[in-house]
Amino acid sequence: MTYNCLIVDDNEIERDAIEMHLKKIPSLNILAVCSNGIEASQILASTRVDIVYSDIDMPELSGMDLMKSLKKQPLFIFITSYSEYAAESFNLDALDFIVKPATFERILKATNKAIEYLELKKLVGKETSQDEQPVGEEDDHFFFRETKGITKLRYDDVIYIESMGDFSKLFTSTDKHVILVSLKNLEKQLPAKLFARVHKQYIINVNHIATLTNHEVHLDHNFTVPISATNRQELLEKSIDKKILSRFLK
Repeated sequence: MTYNCLIVDDNEIERDAIEMHLKKIPSLNILAVCSNGIEASQILASTRVDIVYSDIDMPELSGMDLMKSLKKQPLFIFITSYSEYAAESFNLDALDFIVKPATFERILKATNKAIEYLELKKLVGKETSQDEQPVGEEDDHFFFRETKGITKLRYDDVIYIESMGDFSKLFTSTDKHVILVSLKNLEKQLPAKLFARVHKQYIINVNHIATLTNHEVHLDHNFTVPISATNRQELLEKSIDKKILSRFLK
C-alpha cells in the first residue's frame, strides 16, 4: 500500500533534498512539494494526506501553526535546523522530529515509524483507549488489549515504552507489544515507583537501568533511550541518588 505525503519547506535546497530521499521509499506517494505553510494548508484542506514532512521555522505560517490549524491532522514529521523546537513539537503529538541536515537513514526511520502507526490504526479500527483494562498498582502485572486479544504482562518484564502518538510500544527482553493507550495516559496508570518518564517519547522501568549518562539511559538487554536534562535530574533524585554508594559514611 502507498501513503500520500506532503513536503513543506521554504528553503529550495532543503525541499529538493527531502524530495530526493522520499522518492527512494516505494510506499510513499509525494502529492506536492510546498514552499510555505499557507500553500500546504490549502492542499490539506481538500486532499487526503497521510504524512507531512514539514520545516518549522517558515514565514507567515510556521510548521507548528500549520499543524495546530488542522482539525483532522495527518501525521507530522518535523525537519528543522533548530533542536530547541523538539519539546514543543512532541507536546503537539508530532510523530517525529529530525534535525537538519536530514539523512536518508533518519528519514527512513521516521517514515517506517509513521507507516507502522498507520497500519496499526487500521487494525484496531474504532477501538479507543477506554477499551483498555485499567492498570493498577495492587499486583505485579497488568492486562492490555491488542489485536489478538487481551494480554497479561508483568511490570518487571517491561523494559521501556515508546510513544507512537495515540499508541504506545512496550518492549520486553524478547518481544514488543503495541497498545492503543498514549504515553501520557500510561504514565498516569503505571506504578510511579517502577516507571519514570525520561523523554517526551519514552518511559523506562527503573529496575532495568544499567548505565546513566548525560544524554542516554542504557538499559538491560542492550536497549538505549535518550534522556532530557530535566528528566535526568528527576530520575537521579527519585531513584538513583539514594542508592549511590558513598565514599564517606555519615
